[in-house]
Amino acid sequence: MRFLHDREKLTVAVLGLGYVGSCVAATLADGGMDVIGVDTDFSLIEGLRNRHCRFNEPALADLLFRNLRASRLHVTTDYAAVSDADVILITVGTPIRADGSLAEEQLKSACHRLRDHLRAGQLVILKSTVPPGTTRKYVLKALEKNGLVCGEDFGLAFSPERLSEGTALRELRTFPIVVGGYCAESTRAAAAFWHRTLGVEVLPFVSLETAELVKLADNWWIDLNIALANELAQICSRFDVDVLDVITAANTIPKGDGRVNILLPSVGVGGSCLTKDPWMLARTARDRGVTLRTVAVARAVNDAMPRYTAELIVDELRMLGKDPARSKVAVLGLAYKNNTGDLRATPTVPVIALLREAGVEVSAFDPLVDRGEAEKIVGVEPTASLADAVRGADCLAVLAHHRTFEDLDFAALREEVTMPCLVLDGRAYYSKATIAMLRRLGFAYRGIGR
Repeated sequence: MRFLHDREKLTVAVLGLGYVGSCVAATLADGGMDVIGVDTDFSLIEGLRNRHCRFNEPALADLLFRNLRASRLHVTTDYAAVSDADVILITVGTPIRADGSLAEEQLKSACHRLRDHLRAGQLVILKSTVPPGTTRKYVLKALEKNGLVCGEDFGLAFSPERLSEGTALRELRTFPIVVGGYCAESTRAAAAFWHRTLGVEVLPFVSLETAELVKLADNWWIDLNIALANELAQICSRFDVDVLDVITAANTIPKGDGRVNILLPSVGVGGSCLTKDPWMLARTARDRGVTLRTVAVARAVNDAMPRYTAELIVDELRMLGKDPARSKVAVLGLAYKNNTGDLRATPTVPVIALLREAGVEVSAFDPLVDRGEAEKIVGVEPTASLADAVRGADCLAVLAHHRTFEDLDFAALREEVTMPCLVLDGRAYYSKATIAMLRRLGFAYRGIGR
C-alpha cells in the first residue's frame, strides 16, 4: 500500500505541541499544509487559542498565530482529530530516568491514544528522541494492537528532530532530514513527505535504528567535543594562553571531509538534549553488553564546569582583595544558551548555588527568561532591569551573552559597580580589543581558559 498519496494538499497531525512540535506544526502550516496540533495539556491549547506562546523562539509566536488566524493550523486536545490526517508526527517529550532508561510515559500515552484512531493508509513518523530499537519494539507493537498491520495498512518511520533553540525555524527549512522506515514503502513515503513539505535534502534509510542512532550520535559528538574544549581551556589557563587562539589555529587543519572542529568552552552544558541523549545511548549500549566510556567522561567534564566557574569567580575576587562573603556577583544571562530564554538544565543553577555557599550575594538579569519561572528554577528572581542587577556588584558574570548584552556600556556601568570589578566571561568570548578596553576602564577580566 502507498502511505502517502499524491493529493494536492496534505493534512498533517502533530502529536505534542511542546517546543519541537510547535516549531514543526507552525512551519508545515506556513508551507501550505493543513495542520492539526494535538496536546493533552489543556492550558497549552487554550493559551494558543488566546494567542499565547510558551516558547521564546524567534518568530515562532508570529508564525503560530498567523496560521491559526488563517485556519491552516488547528489545535485541540481531542485525539480523534488524527483520523483526518494523512501523516501523523509524534513529537512528545521523551525524558530519561536517573539510570538513563527512557521514561516512556508520554510516548506510551500518545501511542495508546493514537491507535484508537489510526486508519489504513496513514503514515506515522516518530520524531521524539528515543533509544535505538524503541520505534520497532514499542511504537510498532502499540499501534498494531488495533488490528492494522504495519507495512501493509499503515506506514511507520523515524525521523529525528535536529533543532537548536534560537535557530530552530531556520534549521527546519535548511538542515538535511534523516528518515528510517519500517519498510521500503514507509521510507519512500516519509522521504517524499519531507521533500515535498520542506524542500530540503533527505537522507533515507530502510532501517528505523539507523535514523534513531543518527540523532544520538550527533549529540554524543557535540557533548564530547565541548568536553575537549573545556579541558583544553583549563590547561590553557595554567600557561596563561588564550584558549580561543589555540582553537582558532587548531581548527585550520584539514581532516577527513572537513577540518578539525573544536567547539568553544563555556560555563557548562545545558538543555534537554546534550544532558540527556548521551546517557540514553550509554544505557542502551550497556543493556547490549557495550560500555561507552567516552559518554561518562564527557558528561563528567561538562557537569564539572559550573563548579570550575564558581571557583574561578571566588578566586578572582580574592585576588582583587575582596572577601567573597562580602561581595556581590551580578549574573547576566540565566539561560543555558545565548539568545534563548531556555532554562532547562541550565548550568547557571549550580553556579549560583555554589556562589551562595561561598557567602556571595547574587543578583541576576536575563531579559529573555520568564521571571517567575527563573525564580522557581534558579532560585533567584531576576531584576526588572540591568541597572538593578549590577548596582554595587563586585563581579559581572556574563553566563549567557544575549544580543541585548552585546552593546553593554561598560564605561557607564563603571559608575554603578564596585571597582575594581571583575568581568567573568562565561560565554561571551570577548575580543582582545574588548578585553583591552575593559582593563583600560579599570575592570579585571577573566574568561574560561582566557
